[in-house]
Amino acid sequence: PPLTPQPLSPPEWGERGPDEELKVSDLMPQGQHDKLAAYRAKRDAAVTSEPSGEAGGARPRLFCVQEHDARRRHFDLRLEIDGVLRSWAVPQGFSADPAVKRLAVATEDHPVEYADFEGVIPKGQYGGGAMILWDRGLWVPLLDPEQGLVGGKLLFELHGFKLRGTWTLVKTKGRGRDPKEWLLIKERGDAWVRRGEQDAGFPPQSVLSGLTVEELGSGVDPAAGALAELAELRVPRRAVDPRKVEPMLARHRERPFRDEAFLFELKYDGYRTVAARTPAGPLLLSRNGNDLTARFPEVARAVAALPGADLVADGELVVLDGGGRPTFQGLQKRAQLTRRPDVERGAVERPATLYLFDLLAIGGHDLRGLPLLERKRLLARLLPPLGTVRFADHVVGEGTALFDEVRRRGLEGIMAKRASSPYRGGRSDDWLKIRADKQGEFWVVGYTEQEPGARVASLDVAGFRDGVPVYAGRVGSGLDEEQQRGLLARLPELATKAWPLGGPPPPVKGSRWVKPVLRCEVRYKEWTESGQLRHPVLLSIGEEEAPPGLVGGAAPSPATVPPAQGPPELRLTRLEKVFWPDEGYTKGDLIEYYRSIAPLLLPYLRDRPVVLDRYPDGIAGKSFYQKNSPEFLPAWLPTVGVWSEESGREIRYATIPDEESLLYLVNLGTIPLHLWASRAPRLDRPDWCILDLDPKGAPFAHVVELALGLRELCDEAGLPCFVKTSGSSGLHVLLPLGGALDFDQSRTLGEVLARLLVRRHPKIATITRAIGARGGKVYVDYLQNRRGQLLAAPWCVRPLPGAPVSTPLRWKEVGAKLDPKAFTIATVPKRARKMKADPLRAVLEERPDVAGALARLAAAED
Repeated sequence: PPLTPQPLSPPEWGERGPDEELKVSDLMPQGQHDKLAAYRAKRDAAVTSEPSGEAGGARPRLFCVQEHDARRRHFDLRLEIDGVLRSWAVPQGFSADPAVKRLAVATEDHPVEYADFEGVIPKGQYGGGAMILWDRGLWVPLLDPEQGLVGGKLLFELHGFKLRGTWTLVKTKGRGRDPKEWLLIKERGDAWVRRGEQDAGFPPQSVLSGLTVEELGSGVDPAAGALAELAELRVPRRAVDPRKVEPMLARHRERPFRDEAFLFELKYDGYRTVAARTPAGPLLLSRNGNDLTARFPEVARAVAALPGADLVADGELVVLDGGGRPTFQGLQKRAQLTRRPDVERGAVERPATLYLFDLLAIGGHDLRGLPLLERKRLLARLLPPLGTVRFADHVVGEGTALFDEVRRRGLEGIMAKRASSPYRGGRSDDWLKIRADKQGEFWVVGYTEQEPGARVASLDVAGFRDGVPVYAGRVGSGLDEEQQRGLLARLPELATKAWPLGGPPPPVKGSRWVKPVLRCEVRYKEWTESGQLRHPVLLSIGEEEAPPGLVGGAAPSPATVPPAQGPPELRLTRLEKVFWPDEGYTKGDLIEYYRSIAPLLLPYLRDRPVVLDRYPDGIAGKSFYQKNSPEFLPAWLPTVGVWSEESGREIRYATIPDEESLLYLVNLGTIPLHLWASRAPRLDRPDWCILDLDPKGAPFAHVVELALGLRELCDEAGLPCFVKTSGSSGLHVLLPLGGALDFDQSRTLGEVLARLLVRRHPKIATITRAIGARGGKVYVDYLQNRRGQLLAAPWCVRPLPGAPVSTPLRWKEVGAKLDPKAFTIATVPKRARKMKADPLRAVLEERPDVAGALARLAAAED
């Protein structure tokens, strides 16, 4: 997730059960130095290069695996919990088969700096032998880790270079069992399961140096072979100063081509970087000579671990998004961090990757006169197959095919490089860049607001096509905080009531028109058939006089501008089919319900990924859950692409901007609509934090009591909260966030409130997830505040007897007389017509002071 310094941080719960006492003051992290006493007692800091841990500090949810060739070879799994690395020795390594259980023996805690350690521990020292960094990344606890350590079960996700998906550590039980023994098991149900495979083909090399543990222990130098070959080729021996290297640059070319004389690489959206391994240490230099080494320590550490003295290589520094695509905005946010704690935290939360595509020097040899293909062949031998530093691979000849695949995946473009070319500074026809995206100049003619007076949601832009001024659609991606502030001050001054281009305004809702004074550069995929930009991203914006013809220009000519492609007349089918057999409600009744409630429902749906729960034969028939939108969806129904780590591909979620889109999807047999908590383009920032009060056998009166208790708790903290029925047996309490927090912070806020609520109502509330262990109490579920978790949309119908509706409530309705079953497709439309306003709507608009709220809770308890 993006790193935004916030006063709210994940809690450190200590060793307490789910229903035990919690004070807000317990949110302060505890010291970790005493936890490393056993670790330090086993090591002589004057002999071994292992870190001592004296520096302290923690990187959020860091994990690593080290392969250790000590007395017995094994793997060490380490999870950062409460400021140290909790460690388990896994003798047989890792299996991605859920049927295979691997013994994991708990060992002493290690300092967090150990996650960077790779080397040979001297003989005679504890654990003497070679150790490589086998894997590294983020881990995400799915249950409270401190509680799990006490209770003997840790459930978590791993996001490493090799280990991915959901895993469980379970403490073994029974008489005579060693209390340090746990079992490590791969959980079912994700794309990383490999049944029947003991090790799932995990590469044996280090993700830092690329060496195996045997190679490290025997002192193998991967650069030795390359140096011998360079000597045979009589490659000139001369020093190459990385600070004086002038990068080789490419000329622009419009169209891709096929040519066996060329290598074709991906074009990465990042910082051009010369990386060097010098006697003084690793060095990262931008194209303009700026030193990036301190800004990207994880990359510098990986460069330092590469083989070969005086290595100089050329590449691209990127930050990858959840889909594995370079994100330039993510890279810029990383580069803006300067304080060491922020930089180290960013290195874990938003790690950078360096793709190297050229080797310029190694071991005192200057390789720049060699053909590119030879330089790349030697470079590939020096880099690890997985890790922070990677080889930028290529294909020979097939530029057109690669470009087509790049466009299909929405990447930036390709590079074409002559295979025989030497490395020369400056621009050359031997290197060509072919962009998949287009770029153009546009003027701002309107805007919409996500939060009135606080945040611009999108800009309406206009440009020229075939010399005619045209409306080009809305641009919502690319606006940073500084631009937000400037636009919020300037746009109201440019307001105009009239559509600025002349002629009829475009058929869009919610836009405020402005005089075309602000010029912007926009990157986009293409012009759509409806005459708008596809996937536009704002690159820059500034003030400039509009060109002639833009102000009060003629209406677009039908001959040069494609007509707007709106939804055709809806063809609703099989309206008489019975969807609720006991009540006799039909598919037509369901469609009419959604038609009547659309004005209240649509504000929750717009720009938000929606998962369809389809019941084509009604609630008594078979159903299926559909994340990925059907391929037959019409072009006018928008979708949003989200990379799925579980399935390893992009999921195209439907979004619902208007009534026609809503009814089209309901006509497919969709009964409930399940929503993300966040909206495009800010999918990492939820609009609400939810606490789901789930009775599962507990009296509904206890649900009501807890909902009111939660409201009282929020009132004390100064947090607004709103309530709706779940449409089933419980209540949902939602706190507006306005995109101020990321998902991890939202989950932490939910956990704080859930635990305080349980503390105040210990006899009727619990945060124990397993139904059998709840003891008849209401489950206060805060775990739904994770990225990709879903909420039954307000006003949506549930596929249950009676056709209940998830209905927003006024707080005065939450009492002894409240009956969730009273809200159905037969009663809710009448209720909605009588209401003056939606009582839940403010959850989309308010933005509370979360940091102040936590401070007030802490002060109240003191």
